[in-house]
Amino acid sequence: MPWLLHHVGLAIPTGSEDRAREFYGEVLGCEELAKPANLAGRGGVWFRYGGVELHLGIEDDYRPARRAHPGILVGDLDELEARLHAAGFEVEPDYLLPGYRRIYVHDPFGNRLEFLSVL
Repeated sequence: MPWLLHHVGLAIPTGSEDRAREFYGEVLGCEELAKPANLAGRGGVWFRYGGVELHLGIEDDYRPARRAHPGILVGDLDELEARLHAAGFEVEPDYLLPGYRRIYVHDPFGNRLEFLSVL
């Protein structure tokens, strides 16, 4: 079987689930998933967009992922960039990857996210 990406895990600080819901749910448009009952007590929040899940887990000694990042292919990068700007997030454009246009943004917790579209 070929490798298929099921989920990406990122850490968030303790008690930040509501802020994660605002960013990942409202700004990015991800669907929140119910965590399995045996994992719900750990805190955090899970999302899905398309066929990929994003699992945000609580980390007591939290440090953001500033270089490591998920690379997320999107259909309408301009629309996403406009939503991020409207929500007050700074976007860094990048054209260094041949065949793609991409932007970087940091979530409210400092985690780096990369969004790409095919040129």
